[in-house]
Amino acid sequence: MVYDEAMGCVRCPLHETRTTVVFGAGNADAELMFIGEAPGANEDKQGLPFVGQAGKLLDKLLAEIGMERRDVFVLNVLKCRPPGNRDPHPAEIESCQDYLWRQVELIEPTVICTLGNFSTKLLRRDGTGISRLHGVEEVRIVGGRAVRLYPLFHPAAALYTPRMLETLRTDFRRLPEVLALGPPPQPRVGAEPALADGRGLDAAPALPDVGGASAELAQPDLLGPIPELEPEQQSAPIERKPAAQLGLF
Repeated sequence: MVYDEAMGCVRCPLHETRTTVVFGAGNADAELMFIGEAPGANEDKQGLPFVGQAGKLLDKLLAEIGMERRDVFVLNVLKCRPPGNRDPHPAEIESCQDYLWRQVELIEPTVICTLGNFSTKLLRRDGTGISRLHGVEEVRIVGGRAVRLYPLFHPAAALYTPRMLETLRTDFRRLPEVLALGPPPQPRVGAEPALADGRGLDAAPALPDVGGASAELAQPDLLGPIPELEPEQQSAPIERKPAAQLGLF
């Protein structure tokens, strides 16, 4: 099972410094998936994704569109925390990406929101930065499935830059509309192998990369009050009723 493989993974040197593997959490039937960059210190301790300040903001933004964490599935490009919260190295991403593709195949989300530059560039197989792509839905092949890819700024970037928070909120408000489009047509059996490598059915034109923040920065005073996570969100598994059958756990 992919969960068991990930929990014992030694594919890259990050296994030497991690406290725990942060596999992902949420509803294994979720139509909506969020993919961030890598676990931070809180995630590394608790084994759950997005439980720090960026996670609290994610919960707040979900609540503003009538959703909860239990309605979605949240994970990261990397399953282990890079020392000092540094950026993921290309070799680490390459070592870890197979777990991500398999999670997408098993959960079968309709919409995937990439949070920040690292996940956006990986899933699009393109170097275009998040600043040029956020809030624009497109169909892409991810893990062998066609999904509606919807790039967003990483919540941590909004913690650092108040102007970005309003942009993130605006993009979040479009999520119900994107979900309402339903699943895109799936690639036919025997389609070109290139489609399974992350290239889209409706590929976006290449644009210059103007960058975009993705570091785990925390300045919650810029946001106003953010509700604390309930204890069960910090330590207990979130609804995963079909997970065993899917091979996730």
